[in-house]
Amino acid sequence: MKKIIGKILLRKILYVLGGILILILLLDNIIFPWYVSSPQYIVPTVIGMEDKEAIILLDEQGFNPVIGDTSYGLKYPRGTIFFQRPGEGDIVKARRRIYLFVSGGEITVAVPVLKGKSILDAKFALERIGLKLGRIERVASNQPEDMIFDQQYEAGTPLKQGAFVSITVSTGRGGGIITVPNLIGKSLTDAKNILKEQNLNVGKINYQSSATLLPNTVLDQYPTAGNKLNPGQGVDLFVTTPNAPVQPENEED
Repeated sequence: MKKIIGKILLRKILYVLGGILILILLLDNIIFPWYVSSPQYIVPTVIGMEDKEAIILLDEQGFNPVIGDTSYGLKYPRGTIFFQRPGEGDIVKARRRIYLFVSGGEITVAVPVLKGKSILDAKFALERIGLKLGRIERVASNQPEDMIFDQQYEAGTPLKQGAFVSITVSTGRGGGIITVPNLIGKSLTDAKNILKEQNLNVGKINYQSSATLLPNTVLDQYPTAGNKLNPGQGVDLFVTTPNAPVQPENEED
């Protein structure tokens, strides 16, 4: 019995050794010579090219272009190649993969609402998103003193981070006698009632979408709380969009 098992084991060992020998012969006589003799190509540069153009160029020259990651905050225009691997001048085999990294362009942010805010509040609101307070122009108006009533860019305008936003601030005309209440977070109905009690009116209602707040919730106001108004003046409200489409509110409602 032991002799039979020994013969079987010896036969298996011989099969394995024979397979290894055949693999070595294939590598030495066929695979390695083919790889060494296959044509070589010099990698061109595609940095600065649009991604589609770069893919076409590399494919026509015998490479296998592959789009890698997209990075933002770069000076390269959006959709252009800013880095490749292997790089320009590298010598590679045919159909070698060339990894391309695409620029997402410079980061932009939306200009916040500055109207109705103080200069300090506007400065903080801009700095939180990477913008800077620009020129401050002071103009006499019927608006409360030291309140921003105009801004260089409308709210929502996309700007590159680091850009300046100028504002126009009211020097006032005697000021008001009613302190504007804080309406942020209130429902539209409550805000209307509070303003009515203060002898103030609802101004323009601007609807904005929100995924977290209930419909008809006040997001912002103009002028902001703490400013002074005269009786009968209006406060503009920024309100979350209601569930169903509605007609613009009438100021007298």
